[in-house]
Amino acid sequence: MAGNTFGVLFRVTTFGESHGPAVGCVIDGCPAGLVVEEDFLQHEMARRRPGQSTLVTQRREVDRVQILSGVFEGRTTGAPITLLINNEDQRSQDYAHLAQTFRPSHADYTYQAKYGHRDYRGGGRSSARETAARVAAGAVAKLLLRHFGIGIYAYVSQVGPIVLETPYTAVDLGQIETNEVRCPDTAVARQMEALIRQVRKAGDTVGGVITGLIKGCPPGLGEPVFDKLHADLAKAMLSINAAKGFEYGAGFTAAQMTGSRHNDLFTTAGGHIITQTNYSGGIQGGISNGMDIYFRVAFKPVATLLREQPSVDQSGNPTALPGRGRHDPCVVPRAVPIVEAMAALVLADHYLRAQSARIK
Repeated sequence: MAGNTFGVLFRVTTFGESHGPAVGCVIDGCPAGLVVEEDFLQHEMARRRPGQSTLVTQRREVDRVQILSGVFEGRTTGAPITLLINNEDQRSQDYAHLAQTFRPSHADYTYQAKYGHRDYRGGGRSSARETAARVAAGAVAKLLLRHFGIGIYAYVSQVGPIVLETPYTAVDLGQIETNEVRCPDTAVARQMEALIRQVRKAGDTVGGVITGLIKGCPPGLGEPVFDKLHADLAKAMLSINAAKGFEYGAGFTAAQMTGSRHNDLFTTAGGHIITQTNYSGGIQGGISNGMDIYFRVAFKPVATLLREQPSVDQSGNPTALPGRGRHDPCVVPRAVPIVEAMAALVLADHYLRAQSARIK
C-alpha cells in the first residue's frame, strides 16, 4: 500500500489499523536539539481521543504516546522519531457482519476493488483511528514551529446549517476549548451541541466546517509550482477522513468579486510590508506573504448511522445493514486537532525547505 508518507524534509510515515495492536508514526528530518515536551504531546492526543465527551464516539482509548526512538534526555537527536499509540478498546466482533458486506459511503467497496482483501474491522487502515498518529506527529511539528514563533489554531465554525458568522479576526481563540464542540462563541456552540444531540437521538449524523488559522508565518514559505503552500495545505486537509472541501482566503467568494475589490494592496507598518486586506489568505503565488493564513475545511456527515440501511454483499446480492456500532454523530469537534496537526506538518516541512532556498 503506497501513500503512507507525507512531507519532503519533515517526513511523516504513519502505520497501523483501527483494530490492530497499535497505530503510530515515524518522523524523519526533525532537526536535532528540539525540546520534546511529553505533556504537550499527551495534551494534543487528549483533544483528539474518543470518549472525551457525550458528543463523540464512546470508544475508550487512553492514547498514551510512547516515544521509541529519536529523543534522548528530552531532546531530539536528529534520528528518526518513532511514536506508538496502543489500541486498547477494540471490539472486532462488532464488525463480523461486515466481512462480506459493503457499508454505504465507506471505503469497504473501494478497498476490496483495489486490494482484493480488506480488514473489515472498523475499516482497518481507512479508519479515522489512523489520525491519532497524525496528531502525535503534528504535536512535534507544533513544538518546532513554536520555536520559530508560528502558531497553529483551528475551531468549529459550522455544524449543519448553524454557522458562526464572526470572522476569524474577531473570534477569541482562547474560547475554543471551553465547550465540547470547540466553537469560540458560547451561544453558537450551544446551538451546535443541541443539534448534534438531536441528530444522534434520531440515529443520524451531521457534517460541519472547521476554520484553520496560522499566525506568525514569515514571508517566503512555499514552492511556486506544484508544491504551492496552499496546494500542500489542500492535500493535507483533504487527506483527513470525511473531508470534502477546502478553501483558503476569500475562497469561492472570490469568484463573485471584482479584481479591484479582491486585490490586497500593499502598505507598511512597523517597518514591514503588509497588505491592507487579506483576501489572499496569506499566500500569493503559492508562497506565504507574512499575513495570517486562514482556510476552511468541510466535513461530510459520518457514514455510519444508527439505523438500518440497504446495501449489497460482495456478490452483489441485496442485503440490509443493522444500525449499530460506535461512531461520532458529528466529526468536527474531534477533527479540530487533526486539522491543526496537518497544518503544522505542512508548515514545518516548508519552513525547513525555505532554509535551503538561497544563500544567507
